[in-house]
Amino acid sequence: MPDFMQLAFVEAEDAAKRGEVPVGAVLVSPKGDVLARTGNRTEEFGDPTAHAEMLVIREAGKVLSSPRLIDCDLYVTLEPCAMCAAAISFARLRRVYFAAYDPKGGAVDHGPRFFSQPTCHHAPEVIGGMDEQKASDLLKRFFAEKRE
Repeated sequence: MPDFMQLAFVEAEDAAKRGEVPVGAVLVSPKGDVLARTGNRTEEFGDPTAHAEMLVIREAGKVLSSPRLIDCDLYVTLEPCAMCAAAISFARLRRVYFAAYDPKGGAVDHGPRFFSQPTCHHAPEVIGGMDEQKASDLLKRFFAEKRE
């Protein structure tokens, strides 16, 4: 079975090369097929909603011809923000695996803790901290280079 988180890291590294915040995501079908994979593209698209999670959810919805991605799993290199958490909930994803925690912008284990709210339509199973150090190092390196 492919290491889907490592595929997400490839996408994050590609995003960094494009000058995007290095976050990558992979959305996987219940059978283990990659439905979509990409990194952030907010700068490229001039779109504040073009987070990696949003893009793979949109693409997978097209592939499956459905707004509900039931039993699909998301692998992402950074804890999802509130916008992405809402999209994850509406898409009815089964599981979310993420690498680095995001105390400032995250909305799963930090901030609003979106999936724990009584108004949340669907809460996926969440596994955080996978390859956390690798993701953290990638982000720190990206921002350090931006400041140079």
